[in-house]
Amino acid sequence: MSVLSGILIDGFSYGMILFMIAVGLSVTMGLMRVINLAHGGFALLGGAFAHWLTSIASLNYALSVILSVLAVMLIAIAMERALYKKIYQFSELQQVLATIGIAFLMIASVNLFLGSTLLPIRAPAFFSTSIDLGFRSLPAHRLVVIIAGLVIAGGLYILLDRTRFGIQLRAAVDNRDMAASLGINTVKIYALTFSLGAGLAAFGGILGAELLPIEAYYPLRYMVLFLVVVAVGGMGSIAGSFFAAISLGIIDTAARYIVPDFGTVFFFIAMMIVLTLRPHGLLGRI
Repeated sequence: MSVLSGILIDGFSYGMILFMIAVGLSVTMGLMRVINLAHGGFALLGGAFAHWLTSIASLNYALSVILSVLAVMLIAIAMERALYKKIYQFSELQQVLATIGIAFLMIASVNLFLGSTLLPIRAPAFFSTSIDLGFRSLPAHRLVVIIAGLVIAGGLYILLDRTRFGIQLRAAVDNRDMAASLGINTVKIYALTFSLGAGLAAFGGILGAELLPIEAYYPLRYMVLFLVVVAVGGMGSIAGSFFAAISLGIIDTAARYIVPDFGTVFFFIAMMIVLTLRPHGLLGRI
């Protein structure tokens, strides 16, 4: 029973981290129609800023998280206006090559200023305390991750499916010229959406640094995991990314508990099975 509860809780919290980072990629790939392989770089930048603010500038954790996410969102807006507005017009192969190049620039920048070693984020002592759930003691950090993931999932669903902003975004994606002729500021919509995705990646990178450590080569090390979540969930589907991240997180955690020598093999086996049966993902749009 203790092993099962450990698998479910650890897998669920791991899945939440994958979701928080990957959902922004799902939005940009599924709704904005851009293959952004530099997405993991925004998680790296968020973690790098948080490391500097907590470990070097000695700011408290909560303020550091807020400032780091805002900094990444501002960088994302600048990059979207300077680079990505041109990348939107590229072919798929050109998008892949261009965004990989951007990822390497992010890696080189972090490597230049902070080095290639692990970048620890000084978390509050509260994160190390244990919370008794009756059947298991749960580290407070895991509980914070789970709650944050649920709040983000609900907030994104409301934002994209129940607000004027979401309607305008879908209209801009379906027919940008027509949306602009109707008075929708498509430039602003694209910039805000891209910035939102980058901010979520930064937040997930910071909060998940205990399980996915921050270091200069973070985008290359974990990008495949984020792509798998998007592919299995279905591009553009918030609910799909959520269920895919949780399921894959639990599968990967169970494999590490039961057959640790096989690492992430079962993670990718699950991906292949799902995509064989449902090529567009669990909740993908055909």
